[in-house]
Amino acid sequence: MTRAWICGVVAVVALMAGCSRPKPPEKDRPVEPQATQLRDAIQAPIEKAQQVEGDVQEAADQQRAAIEAQEG
Repeated sequence: MTRAWICGVVAVVALMAGCSRPKPPEKDRPVEPQATQLRDAIQAPIEKAQQVEGDVQEAADQQRAAIEAQEG
């Protein structure tokens, strides 16, 4: 009987220790970014496309003007 009671108390104490609240993060230290390399790898082609977009639009306008000039 006492063994069962001791095992029960140990089990309750273990459960209570496992269910404690997590500690809040330190406010003095800023959180460091975790995925900067992945973000940079994704963002690089997008930025390159945005830089080229103006040139592509200008070439399309020139082509359209040349077609219209030949038509009439």
